[in-house]
Amino acid sequence: MKKLNLSEWALHHQALVMYLMVVLMLAGMLAYSRLGQKEDPEFTFKAMIVQVKWPGATANEVEQQVTDKLEKKLMEMGELDYVQSYTKPGEALMVLSIREEVPPKNVPQLWYQVRKKMGDIRSQLPSDIQGPYFNDEFGDTFGNIYAFTGDGFNDEELRRYVEDAKREVLRVPDVGKVDIIGEQEERIYVDLSSAKLASLGLDSASIWAALQQQNAMTPV
Repeated sequence: MKKLNLSEWALHHQALVMYLMVVLMLAGMLAYSRLGQKEDPEFTFKAMIVQVKWPGATANEVEQQVTDKLEKKLMEMGELDYVQSYTKPGEALMVLSIREEVPPKNVPQLWYQVRKKMGDIRSQLPSDIQGPYFNDEFGDTFGNIYAFTGDGFNDEELRRYVEDAKREVLRVPDVGKVDIIGEQEERIYVDLSSAKLASLGLDSASIWAALQQQNAMTPV
């Protein structure tokens, strides 16, 4: 049986070949015109960082009373690929990774389950720990960065102006998130003079007690 010679067949059917070339070219142009494109394409990070702080505790205490308990609770989730833990004095840090076969649309629900399980076990952890703190927003991309300066404005006045600008920007269509970086929190510093306190017959403990009582929230 004679093998098909594609070149010979094309030479004998030039009209059909030209027709197919035109059809393919038009189909390619139509597909290219409808090709989606995005400057910052969306992609899902399947990783989360969980951080717990326990000031004053040794690394061994943090590992036994915090890290091990959290790891055992997280092992109940079959969708997790691995949990990588780092323990040091006063702090436990865990990196959670979801299996590759998990669809991206299911990732937010899984992170909700992680937060729920951490909340369920919170009563079994030391009462004076701080956290857990969660960070699963690695996929955020920012298209624009704006800097605000204000001569004659203090830090608090400038912060309020930026907060107003943030609310306005969030009303713009397609804007999903706005973060403020470098915000200066308002603080009040109290310096006590030992000589002045001695002349008035007061001590620093009574001053701090009066301040705490002033700031206390009591039901009416």
